[in-house]
Amino acid sequence: MTQAGAPLSFSKQRPFGHTLRRDAWWLQSLLTAMGLGAFIIYSTWAAFQGEHYHLGGYISPFYSPELFGDSPHSFFGPQPSWWPSFLPFSPALLILWAPGGFRFTCYYYRGAYYKAFWADPPACAVGEPRKGYLGENSFPLIIQNIHRYFLYLALIFLAFLAYDVWAAMWFVNPTTGASELGLGVGTLVLATNVVLLSCYAFGCHSARHLFGGMLDLISRHPLRKKAYDCSSCLNRKHMMFAWLSLFSVGFSDIYVRLCSMGIWHDWRLF
Repeated sequence: MTQAGAPLSFSKQRPFGHTLRRDAWWLQSLLTAMGLGAFIIYSTWAAFQGEHYHLGGYISPFYSPELFGDSPHSFFGPQPSWWPSFLPFSPALLILWAPGGFRFTCYYYRGAYYKAFWADPPACAVGEPRKGYLGENSFPLIIQNIHRYFLYLALIFLAFLAYDVWAAMWFVNPTTGASELGLGVGTLVLATNVVLLSCYAFGCHSARHLFGGMLDLISRHPLRKKAYDCSSCLNRKHMMFAWLSLFSVGFSDIYVRLCSMGIWHDWRLF
């Protein structure tokens, strides 16, 4: 035992990768690196394509809201004149920074990619390749604290994606040329994506703080308590929704892209 006031002594830090664990501690980090790596590579490729991102009422979530572009979904018309000539134009490049920033600064994803890509640490009770710990209170990681502001942007994007589902329920009648209400497989794909993204966003820790974290006695605010309880319920499955929504947003782009290219056929349910 140490005497009162005496400094505590710690054993020497483990070398990188050393541990007493006997389980496959590296497997989760490996799968995380593969999953996030695959999504980053595909989403970057898809964002720079600038084509095959829409079909009729369908639009890829990577490109929505489409501020400038050549599709009927564009708000302000085609490519703007101020776009740099050396950079290939793609509507996705104007908006993907917002949902991407929300995920990049997410509390769950931070823990996931810190382990998977930076080995910080590789896993619990496993030696890491550094001797000091700077935390998130200095540059550059201090910028992670803007996560709550990205949440506000993400909620706005959810509204646009929900509208896209409504637009995806209208089809042009090939005989009369009139627009009619219907339901296609693509409609369900885009709707599922919005549901999963909503569960991910509203279960975010920053959303819980927004609903009730600033109150000393939340029971005095029944509506905010209900929202806080619902957010807390979603938060218990935050990791699951983080991965499901990541898959759904990627698959939604793939579905619209392949249908637009004529590789897949979008089935009308009615």
